[in-house]
Amino acid sequence: MRFKIILEEDEDVGGFIASCPGLPGCFSQGDTVEEAIENIKEAIQACLESLAEDDLQECIGKSSCRVVDVVA
Repeated sequence: MRFKIILEEDEDVGGFIASCPGLPGCFSQGDTVEEAIENIKEAIQACLESLAEDDLQECIGKSSCRVVDVVA
């Protein structure tokens, strides 16, 4: 399965925060980008294992991603 992840630099503590918008509440972190990616993969696997089949089907396909232009 493929999931979109979001990586953000944690300016307060250092390192990186990773989240998976397709699985609400699925977050992880790491000292480096690579570590954060590996950790979010493990978190996604744990989320998938904890979801019942019906819940899994409900989560998958709900999220979408768009890029918008904003005049500032």
